[in-house]
Amino acid sequence: MAEARPPTVNDPPQSGAGLRVPVQRRGRRRGQGAVVAVVSLGGAIGACARYGAALLWPTATGTFPWTTLGVNVVGCAVMGVFMTVISEVWAAHRLVRPFFGTGVLGGFTTFSTYAVDIQRLVDDGHPRVAVAYLALTPCAALAAVWGAADASRRVIQWRQR
Repeated sequence: MAEARPPTVNDPPQSGAGLRVPVQRRGRRRGQGAVVAVVSLGGAIGACARYGAALLWPTATGTFPWTTLGVNVVGCAVMGVFMTVISEVWAAHRLVRPFFGTGVLGGFTTFSTYAVDIQRLVDDGHPRVAVAYLALTPCAALAAVWGAADASRRVIQWRQR
């Protein structure tokens, strides 16, 4: 009978084995440092770009927050193009998606500011504008990501002919 030995990082995962085995946990943590670093860097870049947009196009108190809506819609459209390209055309490095998709675009789009804008509109006595903004933002964001992804696929197919 073979003597049982503790698993190592290089062993394939066993059925029922999870991250409860300390050696497997350590191996997974080590590989995440680069991902955390690129997401952080990308997030800082995206947040700075969003802040720049807010400085260029400030929203007056009680008015419709067009800048935040625009940032979210543009960010979602870019995500649609990006995900289509890296899924269907370009074999990207493993850190490209976390850097650009999660980091840059996650930092650029701002659904937390969307929530704060809604609360400010309600607090300032503009509940109808708040409800319109509440409904318009997710609809426009979804339409942007789907439309950009579809347009990207069409361009890719056209170029491959």
